[in-house]
Amino acid sequence: MTSASSPILERAETALPVVFLPYQQRLSLAIVAHPVVVVEKSRRTGFTWAVAADAMMTASAERAAGGMDVLYMGYEKEMTREFIEYVANWAKQVQAAASEVEEFIFTDPEKPDADILAFRVRFASGFEVVALPSVARALRGKQGLVVLDEAAFHDDLDGVLKAAFALLIWGGKVVVISTHNGDTNPFNVLVQDVRAGRKPYHLQRLTFSEALAEGLYRRICLTTGKTWSPAGEAAWEAEIRGIYGDSADEELDVIPNPSTGSFIPAPLIEARMVDGIPVLRWECTKEFTMWAEHLRHAETQDWIDANLKPVLNRLDRETSHCFGNDVARTTDLWVFWPLAIGRDLVRRTPFILELRNVPFAQMRQILWYILDRMPRLRGGMMDATGLGMQFAEETMQKYGSTIVPVMLNEPWYRENMPAFKGAFEDAMITVPRDREVLGDLRMLKMVRGVARVPQATKAEDGKRRHGDAAIAGALAYASSRAEPEIYEYEAAGPAAVSATRWTDTAAERNWAEDHLPPGRSFLPDRRDGAFI
Repeated sequence: MTSASSPILERAETALPVVFLPYQQRLSLAIVAHPVVVVEKSRRTGFTWAVAADAMMTASAERAAGGMDVLYMGYEKEMTREFIEYVANWAKQVQAAASEVEEFIFTDPEKPDADILAFRVRFASGFEVVALPSVARALRGKQGLVVLDEAAFHDDLDGVLKAAFALLIWGGKVVVISTHNGDTNPFNVLVQDVRAGRKPYHLQRLTFSEALAEGLYRRICLTTGKTWSPAGEAAWEAEIRGIYGDSADEELDVIPNPSTGSFIPAPLIEARMVDGIPVLRWECTKEFTMWAEHLRHAETQDWIDANLKPVLNRLDRETSHCFGNDVARTTDLWVFWPLAIGRDLVRRTPFILELRNVPFAQMRQILWYILDRMPRLRGGMMDATGLGMQFAEETMQKYGSTIVPVMLNEPWYRENMPAFKGAFEDAMITVPRDREVLGDLRMLKMVRGVARVPQATKAEDGKRRHGDAAIAGALAYASSRAEPEIYEYEAAGPAAVSATRWTDTAAERNWAEDHLPPGRSFLPDRRDGAFI
C-alpha cells in the first residue's frame, strides 16, 4: 500500500497503526462470541464507527460464513444516515460489492399514514444493512443482527428489546450500545440486571479516561493532522471535561445521574423480613478493654454460652453456610451476617451479630467460635479495609482460601450491589424483622452511579450506625454467589471407616462436644450413619 492510497497515511509521520483501538477490537470479538452484547460507554469514543465495520463484514459475507442482515436503530434520523454512510465507506475501503446508500420509505403497517424515510446498503451476498426507525414494529418479520445505538434515548427501549430478542431464536444477535441517561432509565436497568446475573448477556464498560489510555486522542491527532503529546492530551481532556461540566460524570465517566431515594426501597426490604430471626448485640465498656486477658476471655465465653451458642446449635447441619463480616471497633459496628443456602437457593439469614467497642482479641474469639461451628461452611467475605485487613488475613490463614478479604471500593460495589438488590427483588433472601437492620439497608444510595453507604446516622439508642449491616449483608450475598473451594478425596473402604473418627476436623469436634449426650461415641453406625 502506498501513501497515496490513504489520506490518513499522507498525514501520518509513522506507519498507520492497527485500524481499531483495543476497546473497539474487544467489542468486535464480543459480537462474534455472544448473542447479546451490552455496552455502557462515554460519548464520542468511536463505537458506532467500529460497529459499522462489523455490520459491513456481516452483511457482505455469505450465509455459510455467518452472513445475515444488519438492522440498525438510532433514536433520530441523522444518526441512522450517519451509520449507513459509515457502512458504505467501509464497503468501499475493503472493496466489498455493495450498492450506494439507498433511501426508501418505511411504512408502519399499524400507522400507514406515518411513512418514515429509511436508509440501506445492499450487498452481493444478498444481505443488507438497514437503518430502521426505533419502533418495535419495525423488526416484525425481520431476521439478523440488531444494533441499538444510544439505547438510553430510545422512546420505547423495553418494547424494542422485546422485539429484538425474538430474533435470537433463529440465530440473530443483539448489540445494545449507549451512554447513560439517568439511573432509572431502562438502559441502566438492563445494565444492572446483567451485573446482577439476572440477564445472561455480555457486558462491556468504557469511560472517557479508559478510552484515552487506549489511544483515543492519539487516533484523533492522527486523523486531524495534529502532533500528539502528553501535555496536549491532558489539555484536550481538560477542555472536553470543561465543556461537559456537571454532566461529565454521566456523559464521560459512565456514571448515570442518580435519582432520589434508597437503592433498595423500604417496602422491598420489609417484604423479605421474617419474624423470629435473632439480632444479637453486645457492647463492652471502655474499662473492659483493660481487664486481664484471661478475665476478658472468660467473660466473653460466658456471653457466648448464654447468647450465641443456642443460636448456633439451631443451625441446620445439612445446609451449606457462608457469611459476610464488616469490621469496625468503636465508632462503627462490627457485624457478622451468615446465610444458609437452601436447596431452593434462597439465602436465609439464621441470625445477625453486632458488636460495639469489643476488643480485637474478643472479636477474634467470637468469630472463630462461630466459624468452628458453622455447618458446611463454604466460605466468607471479610472487610479488609482499614482495621479489617489484619483481622481478615489472620482468619484466612486459619481457615484457608475460602475466606476472602475484600477491599471495599467502587469497582467492588459496582459489581456486587446490583446482585444484592436483585436478591430482594427476586425473593432470594430473608432478613430479620429489625428496625436497625432496615435502617442500614435503606442507607444504601446511588453515589456516582454506584450503590454504597454515603453517610452515617444514629440508631434508636442515639449511637452511630454507618450502614454496617448493609455492608455485611452484601459481603455475605457475594460470598454465597462465589464458587466454593473443591476438595478432592478418595472413598474409604469399610475397614477404614470403622477405624476413623467421624469428627476429624476441629469444627466437627466442637459441634459434637456441644451436641452429643454424655457417654456417646463419635463413631457413626455404618448402617445408617447415626451416632452409637
